[in-house]
Amino acid sequence: MSENLTDFSKHIFIIGNGVIAKALAVALTIHGRKVTILRGSVEEQDVYQQNIEVQADDITFQADVTISSISHYEKLDGIILLTNKSFGNPGLAEKLISKTNHSPIVFLQNGLQIENSFTDKDYTQLYRCVLMATSQSITENKVRFKPVASSPVGIIKGSSITLDKIVEEISTDIFSFRSEADIQTLIWKKVISNCVFNSICPLLETDNGIFHRNGAALEMAKKVIGECIEIAEENSIHLTMDSLVQNVLNLSKMSDGQKISTYQDILNKRETEIETLNLAIARIASVNNRINVPVTALLGELIKIKSEISRSQING
Repeated sequence: MSENLTDFSKHIFIIGNGVIAKALAVALTIHGRKVTILRGSVEEQDVYQQNIEVQADDITFQADVTISSISHYEKLDGIILLTNKSFGNPGLAEKLISKTNHSPIVFLQNGLQIENSFTDKDYTQLYRCVLMATSQSITENKVRFKPVASSPVGIIKGSSITLDKIVEEISTDIFSFRSEADIQTLIWKKVISNCVFNSICPLLETDNGIFHRNGAALEMAKKVIGECIEIAEENSIHLTMDSLVQNVLNLSKMSDGQKISTYQDILNKRETEIETLNLAIARIASVNNRINVPVTALLGELIKIKSEISRSQING
């Protein structure tokens, strides 16, 4: 299929209005890109400007960012970046099918098999990013952002030419990206780390630094990692215990004091993404009766219950 690479680079649409979306929108706007944040769960939102501030280490960036809703546009001709919670993807796959004109879609989300609702509908340009950054909300229009490394982007469906063009368009010195041939291995590596942080930290009601500060928490993390490695191996993804434990420790030290996204969601009485993390691992394991993931599954179920209790208190 012929691809007009200049057409989709004219506009970058970021679906979702969370901390990653805001940090990315500011970085792209500062570097002269035409950017619009689209609120995926809000209909008929008028176009408006919001001044957003990003604190990155000792430097603060800010820009006026355009915000609207998907329903405001008949067509989304540009690069579409999904930063919304992944549980919204089935609805988005339905909503975007008539709007994209084969525009490339990039998933900047956590979890396993989050792109399935799009592949099932025969989208032709799908790319997956593994975010290598931490972020946290300070106020509605102010976020704290810390890049760890350039975030890799790989192909689910599409071409290497388009992938390289996407990376060129969305990468800045504030928030950088790179092309990656073996994206599936990195997806699994990130998911396994997320299974650790997004279940243990909220249940202990503590920040990400717990694993380098507390030996018992690290031992629990190792149990989750060990179970997940077996599932990854069954899916032809080869990872080692030592490398994953070291990855958890490195992330724990770098994000010491920060709350993981699932903990933030529970505190703010929002739905979590645990279905695409621990509970996704458990579902995949259930297909193969030889492998059990009791710790990973139990932690996931406890997070689901904790989230449901938190959200039930909204009207309490």
